[in-house]
Amino acid sequence: MKIPHLPPFEHEPKKYAGPSADEVLRLRKQFLNPGIFLYYRKPLMLVGGKMQYVWDERGKRYLDALGGIVTISVGHCHPYVVDVVGKQNEALQHSTTIYLHPNIAGYAEKLASKMPGDLKVCYFVNSGSEANDLALLMARAYTGHYDVIALRNGYHGGNALAMGLTSHRTWKFNVPHSFGVHHAIAPDPYRGAWGRDDIDAGKNYAADVKNLLDFATSGQVAAFIAESIQGVGGCVVFPDDYLKHAYEQVRAAGGLCIADEVQAGFGRTGTHYWGFETQGVIPDIVTMAKGIGNGCPLGAVVTTPKIAATLAQRTHFNTFGGNPVVCAQGMAVLEVIEREKLQENALKIGNRILTGLNQLKEKHNLIGDVRGKGLMLGIELVKDRQSKEPAKEECAQILETCREMGLLLGKGGLWGQTIRFSPPMCVNEQDANFLLEVLDRALSDL
Repeated sequence: MKIPHLPPFEHEPKKYAGPSADEVLRLRKQFLNPGIFLYYRKPLMLVGGKMQYVWDERGKRYLDALGGIVTISVGHCHPYVVDVVGKQNEALQHSTTIYLHPNIAGYAEKLASKMPGDLKVCYFVNSGSEANDLALLMARAYTGHYDVIALRNGYHGGNALAMGLTSHRTWKFNVPHSFGVHHAIAPDPYRGAWGRDDIDAGKNYAADVKNLLDFATSGQVAAFIAESIQGVGGCVVFPDDYLKHAYEQVRAAGGLCIADEVQAGFGRTGTHYWGFETQGVIPDIVTMAKGIGNGCPLGAVVTTPKIAATLAQRTHFNTFGGNPVVCAQGMAVLEVIEREKLQENALKIGNRILTGLNQLKEKHNLIGDVRGKGLMLGIELVKDRQSKEPAKEECAQILETCREMGLLLGKGGLWGQTIRFSPPMCVNEQDANFLLEVLDRALSDL
């Protein structure tokens, strides 16, 4: 089997002249948080990026099929985004919301125009963790209730409150947390009790939400929160109508419904702009980050005027939320998604990759499941298709082999057994073919 080659690309990055990867690793070990992790046995150092590609310090190019962990939406260093941000940096870098500035107002109007129903009031923060923290405060203040229902296998951030919502031991420290949080069964059609061939799967999984309401709470809750597609958990796509039934039960208990769109939003699913729309629901609160700013520290919470009025009872302020530079970048991202029809491209190229992954599943028994929507895809690797024993070591090796051939992938799932594909939405058909050829070679070599 011949070694695949990256598609041709005209951009030539500037020659890197900084410290070596070994020196950077040494400094990192000495001065940085020891809890952060690295991919690959020999850590990769990236010093350049352009659209769907990145370069290491030696000038080697890679297809970034992880997209900075589902964060680079329109492409690394997109020329329009870079130009807009550069001009704003030269004009005014920082101004808080105690003063007027056109960027935050114009951006809020544009973002609200993308939302369905009465979701029209925007709060700007700096990350997805912050967004989810704020959403919980909002729900508890509005409803007067405290308990929250989240999902097992879900991830909502690493700060104290979001850690309580998260349901992966990997991300939870052994400290008091999760007060008032109850975790429902993950609606996972591959590993759960009801599969994709069961037309009542969504309803059956949602019955556990009602079970928690009846047995684990007072019968009144503040909120239900769910990622529209579970990202860190391994790109788990819910059965049809799951959110519809879950939302009905939570609203009957006086709770609000929160959609975590940190990974699935902004056209990545291809068929819809927001992941929750694939389930035919409209939440009360939507949280977003990552792809919203194509790499800048920007997050947002969008809700209704009625719910937003609750937080006006006290002062709510965020020093950097709505910063002129990040708002300029957020606006530019929305414009590029529209202008370059990136949602449509996510559907087209995503379907091409999905078809190829299913073909690889027929060829390689290591692939137990293929799933996802648009350019948020995953394959779960198992040692045996009957037992579904996670193939953790094999998954890690495949990532190593793909890296050597110029393809960067992600992994997820509790055991690190799922390969994740979330490239910038500007990828093309040649990139898709390269990705599939490299993955086929890696699986064959294994």
